[in-house]
Amino acid sequence: MPLETVYVGLPGREYDVQIGPDLLAQAADHIAPLLRRPRVAIVADGHVADLHLDTLQAGLAGIDSTVLKLPQGEGTKSWAQLQHVTEWLLEQKVERGDIVIAFGGGVIGDLVGFAAAILRRGVRFVQVPTSLLAQVDSSVGGKTGINSPHGKNLVGAFHQPSLVLADTALLCTLTARDFLAGYGEVVKYGLLGDADFFAWLEDHGPALAAGDMTARVAAVRRSVEMKAEIVLRDEKEAGDRALLNLGHTFGHALESATGYSDRLLHGEGVAIGCALAFELSSRLGLCSQEAPSRVRAHLKAMGMKTDLADIPGDLPDAETLLALMGQDKKVVDGQLRFILARDIGDSFVTPDVPRDAVLTLLQDALS
Repeated sequence: MPLETVYVGLPGREYDVQIGPDLLAQAADHIAPLLRRPRVAIVADGHVADLHLDTLQAGLAGIDSTVLKLPQGEGTKSWAQLQHVTEWLLEQKVERGDIVIAFGGGVIGDLVGFAAAILRRGVRFVQVPTSLLAQVDSSVGGKTGINSPHGKNLVGAFHQPSLVLADTALLCTLTARDFLAGYGEVVKYGLLGDADFFAWLEDHGPALAAGDMTARVAAVRRSVEMKAEIVLRDEKEAGDRALLNLGHTFGHALESATGYSDRLLHGEGVAIGCALAFELSSRLGLCSQEAPSRVRAHLKAMGMKTDLADIPGDLPDAETLLALMGQDKKVVDGQLRFILARDIGDSFVTPDVPRDAVLTLLQDALS
């Protein structure tokens, strides 16, 4: 299968996103040209390392590598682990001209990218995303960071990678739940700006979930293309880039309410959040009821979480969830910005959402 390449042409910070199966085995071909000396520091998700580190290191033939393994899970995006990674990289004598490899899902990419951003005021790093969510979203665009007790991703920096290697063969080792969580971000792209892509997903989603590699590469490529286009227009989220947060305002509040635990994975929160955002749009008269119905139908057809009732355990009341949404990064001048929709493929950012409408929606969703 031919390799797909999406070019992210940020002036002075250009990089390629390489997409296709078995890229780990070719890692040296892509990474060696970036190196000033033949050595890299790899920070890896411990579970991912157990499965795939040998393949990556074999693919880095001729390049020395040193490895730090970190625990799995959202809890790793913390001050403690940021300090751990940064001090370890200093112990390895990583210089500004060296490359740090983030090897894992979105948690590792965000954490290691942030460590790279602050180490020696900025060292280069390569994203090797191993989850669907990371391949289509978090590895591209330069957002890095950690969570705070006050909320998700509230501490971080914009720091673009030098290269992204999205090996789609690694998706075959994901659990069905982890794959579908990542699929929540894929669906988001169709919903926010490409109705034809959403229709393609309705047709090809089941085959994609079942392991069709051609469909998987196509879905990752189109998602990355859409993200790259938006990042080029608005690298630091002054405007259009906020569209990428469709579903996230609700989703982040739900993640916070569930303690960033495995009760709710990030992509699951995004999927539920997209369904809620379309329902809110319909209630405000912005789109027809057919649009949220179609969104929910596709998510259900894929076996995904679509409702608050799908989250195990108790959730706080609507007022508490609304307060958690108020800690979101999309708050401007104390006003919460929502990404709403006029139709599938036609989303927009607005601060003009009545608080009571959101509260009623959450109350209804909890009942």
